[in-house]
Amino acid sequence: IFEYLDVYHIYQGFFYLNIRFQNLLINTNLPIQINIPTMSKINFEHYYQNMIKPNKHRINLLRLSHPFTVDIIFSPSRLILQFLQLETLILDNIDAKYLHNILKHSILLPKLYSLVLTPIDYVQDPIDFKRSSIEYLVINSRFPFDSLNDFFFCLPNLRYLSINCLVGSRYSDIHYYPIVLKYLNHVSMKLDYINFNLLEKLIKRFFHHVEILRLTTQFYQTYLNAKRWQKVIQTYMPNLRIFDIHHEDSIQDNHILYHNLMEEFNSLFWIERQWFFTHQHDWQQRLDSGIFYSTNPYRRKDYTFYWELDQQLCPHIQENNLNSVKHIHICSKQARNNCINYFPNVTELTITHFFQTSDHSISITLNLMIPLKQLTKLVIESDHFPFDEIVKLLYFTPNLHTLKLDLLRLYETNLKVLYQNEIFQYVLNENHIQNLDLRH
Repeated sequence: IFEYLDVYHIYQGFFYLNIRFQNLLINTNLPIQINIPTMSKINFEHYYQNMIKPNKHRINLLRLSHPFTVDIIFSPSRLILQFLQLETLILDNIDAKYLHNILKHSILLPKLYSLVLTPIDYVQDPIDFKRSSIEYLVINSRFPFDSLNDFFFCLPNLRYLSINCLVGSRYSDIHYYPIVLKYLNHVSMKLDYINFNLLEKLIKRFFHHVEILRLTTQFYQTYLNAKRWQKVIQTYMPNLRIFDIHHEDSIQDNHILYHNLMEEFNSLFWIERQWFFTHQHDWQQRLDSGIFYSTNPYRRKDYTFYWELDQQLCPHIQENNLNSVKHIHICSKQARNNCINYFPNVTELTITHFFQTSDHSISITLNLMIPLKQLTKLVIESDHFPFDEIVKLLYFTPNLHTLKLDLLRLYETNLKVLYQNEIFQYVLNENHIQNLDLRH
């Protein structure tokens, strides 16, 4: 039965039954995976003493999701060296100040090949260690571009790299190191304040063997230069199979120029490789913003949506590969009822602006695009969103468990009338919201 249960559930259910079960859990050579759920500090201390500490030599996966768990297990940090079988280390919500010592010791673990880091703050100077056997690295935070040189030098076996936000500056540069990342074949990065010249240097130095490249970029129009991309790919990434880009830019009044740039991605070079692209933008409400991104055959989990399109310059394009989308981000200020895209599997919705509708309520309009009843997370970033519209949305989203709102203009709401409203009373009594985040 232990084969079908998580280690923590086994511990909860059997450890305190009798000595026989305690010995069975401790005195075995089978590898175990520790995935720490949310728990109090005192409960974790018991779990650590009874289960983790006696089994350090058996643990091949360790995931910690609270700062105090790192304090307890890696204090002092050299204790990580006792996890001799550790292959995967996942640290969520870790204070960046711990990273230096943890990285310094973890790279000495003989079997560690996967490292996933989600610091709660900006990683400023993480590099000061020798070469590591790590092959799979995920950094879910802002990471300085200038540290990449040393990072790559220390990770010669790296195969997979994902950085949530790679941050540059006007002084950022790539320095030459005599190292070839011959195993690095998958790179996924969001770029912040990194221009095309800097990215091209990075590609030239380290990405020769990359087969899959996924980039999220913004602001620099040179990222929309199809001919330059073609030259970079042909010269420095001859093995590239998947080129997946998502670019956001401020278009202002350059409508014609913007569309001319898009057309350059329809040449034979892109068609032969089956790399296709589309775009969305908003001219009517003066957001002057647009997104250009890869489309089929790539499966996106996140999707940014605009209702407004310039019908003369770009006819509305229906995308067929929307089943993979789990999170939709609506950026428009004006809704249309003729949306031809439907997102059947969305569970998270983010709304940037309060948008006007012509015939229907906001909830009905949204329900034409996504099945509201299956939403589990709703984020409203606009502080102009009427509270009564939020209540209506909550009425249509009975399975919502996470709600994030910017500072509400409650002073414009007649709370006495609202409290007597049947929909409000229903939402008040029937909602399943567990996490409420109010920001200002």
